Amino acid sequence: MEFLSISFDVNSLPVLDPDFIPLERFTRAFLKTADQPFTIAVQGIDGQQSVYHTFVHGQSEFAEADRYYADRLVKTLLWQKGGYRVLIAGSRPIYESIAASYAADGTRSFDQAFMARVYNRPFEVVYVEDAASLTEQTNARPVGRHLDGCRIGFDAGGSDRKVSAVIDGTAVFSEEVVWHPKEQSDSTYHYDGIVSAFRSAAAHLPRIDGIGVSSAGIYLNNQTRVASLFLKVPESRYEEGVKDIYIRAAKAMGPDIPLEVCNDGDVSALAGSMSLNAGCVLGLAMGTSEAGGYVDANGHITGWLNELAFIPVDANPEAMVDEWSGDIGCGVKYFSQDGVIKLAARVGILLPESSTPAEKLKIVQALMAEDDQRARQIYTSIGCYLGHSLAWYSRFYSIQHVLLLGRVMSGRGGDLILEEAQRVLSDVYPDITCVPALPDEAFRRIGQSVAAASLPIIRT
Repeated sequence: MEFLSISFDVNSLPVLDPDFIPLERFTRAFLKTADQPFTIAVQGIDGQQSVYHTFVHGQSEFAEADRYYADRLVKTLLWQKGGYRVLIAGSRPIYESIAASYAADGTRSFDQAFMARVYNRPFEVVYVEDAASLTEQTNARPVGRHLDGCRIGFDAGGSDRKVSAVIDGTAVFSEEVVWHPKEQSDSTYHYDGIVSAFRSAAAHLPRIDGIGVSSAGIYLNNQTRVASLFLKVPESRYEEGVKDIYIRAAKAMGPDIPLEVCNDGDVSALAGSMSLNAGCVLGLAMGTSEAGGYVDANGHITGWLNELAFIPVDANPEAMVDEWSGDIGCGVKYFSQDGVIKLAARVGILLPESSTPAEKLKIVQALMAEDDQRARQIYTSIGCYLGHSLAWYSRFYSIQHVLLLGRVMSGRGGDLILEEAQRVLSDVYPDITCVPALPDEAFRRIGQSVAAASLPIIRT
């Protein structure tokens, strides 16, 4: 196979997507002939800075490949780490290309505007003469694993909310309530639901020593920056009704109660880390989208975005477009309900246009339960995508364990995805040592809301 003047072999392609170009295979071939040092740094809040050293060619015949490689790297690092400033050293032509892409009218204008909103400051791309001046500055926090005292753990999902009352690490009460936060434009609905859950748990505790929240979205300093739970809340009401919603709900339970709000993907990874008693855990949830979370070698949540849905995995120039960002080849179209629906069409499974994505997934799952061979091809193709993509993710994460979650992983289909991903890693990437697995009973005992309860440090 040849792409942008880079030749490479691709083994184990998805049976339903023979045009898939694993970004990891392209990258390995690209780097074999690249020898000009090139550095990318991404700056976040509180002094956090992530630095990635690599190489490009710097020769005219590889100019397009160099630009493409740098574009995919910047995109990946931005959505993995998060930040409002990208610094580039080693190639002014590549810097100029990236800067143009991330301008307000550039091809990456969505990414630029998103990061500016999350970090509440203008987004910029800056050239740096001296790569040695770019140093790694981490901000990993030892949140979680705190099991002492009387705690409330809350897990805010898009279709149900869960809450647990936890005393010294043991759940003494748990409740799951259906709600519809994504359909509500009045944030009072969300606030009342959160407080109601807190009060249900509090009724089973002698006191409240801390409140931990697991919630879909991006949260900084316990404040909501971007979250699909509040999708219908008007922008004009966001600051007043959404930004401090968890802080206000905690205050409704009493003054000065320690609170910690984290992305639900990170809390899933934390729960996996607690059940495995290990660090370097990547949580990957395949559902409405592709969600991610990560716990480092010390068992700490890093403060990174881990928005795997926007990280590219496919170099095929004809890959599907993500409607939200406008980019192609990103994880959301491979590891979600959309990925299943895309492949169902290719194998001739007709899904009612009037059905929701979740309903369409259930149809494919029902076929898989009957061992339908078309459904098997869907799940083995996703497993093949996953094996190649885990090798790509391993360039940016130190991974020992990968916890595979979400409704796409349910049932026999999930088993096939796991089996195929393991096969691809073993056959194509024997140097990659991460171990993908489904949740075990230890994980289920800990649960999302119980792991959330362990987030805050209790003041003594």
